[in-house]
Amino acid sequence: MFDFDFIEILGLVAAVLTTSAFAPQVYHTYKTKDVSGLSLPMYFIFLSGLLLWILYGVQTGSIAVIAANVVTSGLVIVLIVLKIKYGKTRS
Repeated sequence: MFDFDFIEILGLVAAVLTTSAFAPQVYHTYKTKDVSGLSLPMYFIFLSGLLLWILYGVQTGSIAVIAANVVTSGLVIVLIVLKIKYGKTRS
């Protein structure tokens, strides 16, 4: 089903790099509980795009596209949950 060639490996490396870019934001937000700079609408729109990329990856058989977008979706979902949890004003 999946054919690993140079281009696919290149895609996997790119996927790891771009996906891992979200990890520091998730870590920082979790530790500081500061979500003031996060835009909930932006992350919902972004998540919608990621889900469509997953469907595209499944249809084309691209493991790099599937893997990157599944992991990124997980990180984005964590940020959305943190934004909802910590975005409420505290009295």
